[in-house]
Amino acid sequence: MEPSDLESLIGVTISPNNLSAALYFHKAVDDFRCTAEQLDEYLRSRGIVFGIRRDVLEGIARNPKAYFYSQTVVAAGQPPIEGKDGAIRLVVDLDEDERRPVELEDGTVDFKELTKIRNVKKGQLIAERVPAEPGIPGKAVNGEVLPAKNGKEARFRVGKNVLVNAEQTAMYAAIDGMVTKTERERINVFPVYEVNGDVDYKTGNIDFVGTVVIRGNVLTGFRVKAGGDIRIVGGVEGAEIEAEGSVEITGGIMAGNKGAVKAGRNVRCSFIQDGNVFAGEDIIVSQSIMHSNIRAARSVICYGAKGLIVGGSIQAGEKVRARTIGNTLSTATTIEVGVAPELRYELNQLRTQQRQQSENLDKTNKALALLDQMAAAGQLTGEKLLMRSKLATTKRQTMEEIEIVKERILEIEKLLEDTENARVEVINTIYGGTKIVIGRYTRFVKEPCSRVYFKFADGEITMLPLY
Repeated sequence: MEPSDLESLIGVTISPNNLSAALYFHKAVDDFRCTAEQLDEYLRSRGIVFGIRRDVLEGIARNPKAYFYSQTVVAAGQPPIEGKDGAIRLVVDLDEDERRPVELEDGTVDFKELTKIRNVKKGQLIAERVPAEPGIPGKAVNGEVLPAKNGKEARFRVGKNVLVNAEQTAMYAAIDGMVTKTERERINVFPVYEVNGDVDYKTGNIDFVGTVVIRGNVLTGFRVKAGGDIRIVGGVEGAEIEAEGSVEITGGIMAGNKGAVKAGRNVRCSFIQDGNVFAGEDIIVSQSIMHSNIRAARSVICYGAKGLIVGGSIQAGEKVRARTIGNTLSTATTIEVGVAPELRYELNQLRTQQRQQSENLDKTNKALALLDQMAAAGQLTGEKLLMRSKLATTKRQTMEEIEIVKERILEIEKLLEDTENARVEVINTIYGGTKIVIGRYTRFVKEPCSRVYFKFADGEITMLPLY
């Protein structure tokens, strides 16, 4: 049977992405006969030349009746494989999750490992850039090459006291100190300042460019500020604690509604009572959060044996997770997720900055264009040559800054749009008196519920079983 004869009995459809072709019968003819070679020739006459499944064609030729009433895939293309994005691989271990304190049987926590300082020496390798991988092109059933997206190259987020080699493949410490990540994943090496005792009238307030380690308590009314991390082997009273990196407290925070603890990244401690705690990423508490004002851009986790949140206000950009929320006395407790007030403020600031940068770049380009015209006419003096060189440097720096701002704006917009991840998880019990807020919606918990989570779905806050 010739391809032209076959055409009256069978047809073929190609998928919209050109990655598969399916054969079908126009009508069932009992005496239909053909060979696999004839089917192959028919497919090729229809432009299908790649990925033809010879075994399927042989099956159709052998028993066509089995294929009369269905579409059968007879050719499968090769889909393109997207390239893998590059990454920054830290040689020095900064994974705070891996350094989570060990929870003991009685619910207490062993924080000994938390005060281990990640020291490096000047010139030591601290991070490497892993190159992106190119995509692998695919092939359509019609023989066309399907292009693949290449991976995006990673870029070092350069902080303070670090150096990157000319090839942009490795980062080194410029001083002896401790490796710390600050906001926007910037990698820094900070010197370390240690206090062997309490922060009180003997030491006074501390304001240090690097990382601060306090082997004692921080008393009410005092202030500790650090450009890196703050590690406290003790407790915090109503003090002002502020770190661009993370804050780790082996004891708890008993603030008496005074002072505040602020971190660019994470805050970790045993308990918080009558405190104000703010974090650019996560707040992780091993025992309890009571009558406090808590705000984290990402998550608030109360994960210990007690894991209690009661009273006050808890805000998290993505998730709040606790064993118990509220109490039998129906103490008013507000849990709010899917909120990121700091991010919204930062987004407005960045957009203003972006407009200013664009205006500056436009002025620089106009000045350079004028100087280039003068150069073409041979009218550039030594002073004007120097000015053109400075403007070219300014233009390059402004373009780099514009790119960084653009990336951050896209990052924040994505975070603000992603409300599907907003949820409140209760491992044991949530009691009446608790208010759940997700975005613009509110739900009051009236009766105790166990092992549930709350999320926004179908226009309302929904309570679902937690498995």
